[in-house]
Amino acid sequence: MFSKEQSKQIRQEFWTTFGKEYPRKWLLYNTKIKDLSLKFTFTTKLAQVSIDIENNDHDIRAYYYDKFVSLQNILTSEFIDSIIFDNSYELENGKTISRVYIELKNVSIHNRNTWKEVMDFFNENMLKLESFFIEYKDVING
Repeated sequence: MFSKEQSKQIRQEFWTTFGKEYPRKWLLYNTKIKDLSLKFTFTTKLAQVSIDIENNDHDIRAYYYDKFVSLQNILTSEFIDSIIFDNSYELENGKTISRVYIELKNVSIHNRNTWKEVMDFFNENMLKLESFFIEYKDVING
């Protein structure tokens, strides 16, 4: 078990190392669509690459989520076949969002032995998710 401060330092070290290993400007929050972002998540249990729809208005969230569902066949056949769609994904803070994601289980940000695997997972899958998003942005935002 790590103290809160030790955990914070380990997390900072991971993200700094990841940035040096894969020095690329990721799209992430710069989608130009309000409340829609691409994210990396790495906890003590799993790693995820996702597209998050975080609007508090259920109708707006549902509108964008339905756009992704309509593109599901393309996303799974041309980009990431094991992508998961979750209309009501609950974050650790209790907030409910819609999330389209791929995850890697049995890894931990506190275990440096899993870092390389996670970095490769992040790079490979975020490149695919970004490519999908860029190619279909007009459909998503239409």
